[in-house]
Amino acid sequence: MNSLIVGYQKESIKILSGALEKRNHYFNVIKPVEESLSILDEKNYSLILLSDFSEDVVHFCRQVRARTNGRKYTIYAVINTDQIDDLYTLLDADIDQYMLESMFDEQRLDVRLSFAEKMTRNKEGQYLIEQKLRESEARARSILRTTVDAIITIDEKGTVRTFNRAAEKLFKFASSEVIGKNVHMLMPQPYRREHDGYMKNYQNTGQRKIIGIGREVTGKRKDGSTFPMYLAVSEVNANGQRLYTGIIRDITEQRRLEQEVLRISEHERHRIGQDLHDGLGQMLTGITLINKNIAASLSEEGHPLAKEVNEITALVKEADEYARSLSRNLIPVELDSSGLVTALHRLTQNAERLFSIECTLHNVLNIHFDDPTSLTHMYRIVQEATSNAVKHGGASKVAISMESDNTKLVVKIKDNGTGFNKDWDKQKGLGVRIMKFRARLIGANFEIENNAADGATIIITLLSVGSPYKIID
Repeated sequence: MNSLIVGYQKESIKILSGALEKRNHYFNVIKPVEESLSILDEKNYSLILLSDFSEDVVHFCRQVRARTNGRKYTIYAVINTDQIDDLYTLLDADIDQYMLESMFDEQRLDVRLSFAEKMTRNKEGQYLIEQKLRESEARARSILRTTVDAIITIDEKGTVRTFNRAAEKLFKFASSEVIGKNVHMLMPQPYRREHDGYMKNYQNTGQRKIIGIGREVTGKRKDGSTFPMYLAVSEVNANGQRLYTGIIRDITEQRRLEQEVLRISEHERHRIGQDLHDGLGQMLTGITLINKNIAASLSEEGHPLAKEVNEITALVKEADEYARSLSRNLIPVELDSSGLVTALHRLTQNAERLFSIECTLHNVLNIHFDDPTSLTHMYRIVQEATSNAVKHGGASKVAISMESDNTKLVVKIKDNGTGFNKDWDKQKGLGVRIMKFRARLIGANFEIENNAADGATIIITLLSVGSPYKIID
């Protein structure tokens, strides 16, 4: 062990030197002056023995403790019986222990030095652990400060523990405004009031909706505006306490690009449908009328081809109806005051006719979007959900319903089929992916729940705040 003897008292220095030699210490003797502090950097000294009491010794001790690594040293002080009152000054200078009568008893001094060595090793180990912890915390803080993703840590009560700079930039809150408060302040209604219930349910049942999975949700900024974001949550158990870390990415631009791509796609579908209706449909209608006139003339003349012309007329009329049906499928929602309502009524009629099921509408609301293609997305979700219920769930009943209040609009498609398995989110097919994709494009949340009895319910939730829709009476 490397040790230092600091002081002026020659007799004490001699006794301490002899004791350290017996214990195989490498040691140096220095005077308690500021210039001597540099020796601490030359060797890995860990035990400092103050041979006597003086103002210089006390000052030297304080300077050692003031160093960056000053806490790692073990400092023992030697005092005489007539210096007991000075012990308080040494304690104030932050010595670890002191030696009194043991200085003049070789065996007792050896025991005291043995204890000093043990304390030194313990302090060194503790210092290294603390240093590693400080370095780890510094790295973690550096990552939190510099990462481009927003990172928020909460406890099991939902209280925010950390809120990095990227989160400040994203949510427009200063960390001091968020830390110590419930994380639901960053959520719009109704998710804000539902959050605490979700946390409690997870802790009681272990049923996850976001933790360890990740999903797209809606965030709320300080100014009240909302935005789509991808949230990945991990759980860690620190000293018996649950902590949850959320990594958040703003996906507003991604959604905008997706909307633009699908808007162009829907525009092309609409154009093709319109061409079928106004172009091919009109031509076929004209051919039908001409054929009818020809057939009538041939019939009056008793011409043998009159029957064949009538058959041609029927076929052209059937082709006209088929073209118009294709047109309606390509343009399912008419852009008028009751477009979605009319389209959903037609959807239920077609479902009953094509699938031989009972398909009903309940409290259908006439929704209007700023972007007309959003109506088509909503219709397509309902259409796909109905088709999936029959084709994959074997449902014989499908009920389409809507609910609305001041905070949200909820569209539900409920069936009595076989439902979804527990891992549906991992094994979802193309139909479910497309429905989720369309829901995201209109700013809606998409969920699937198995019913208590049988079947499943697909739920599309549109928030009133920040959503580009309104309900027309």
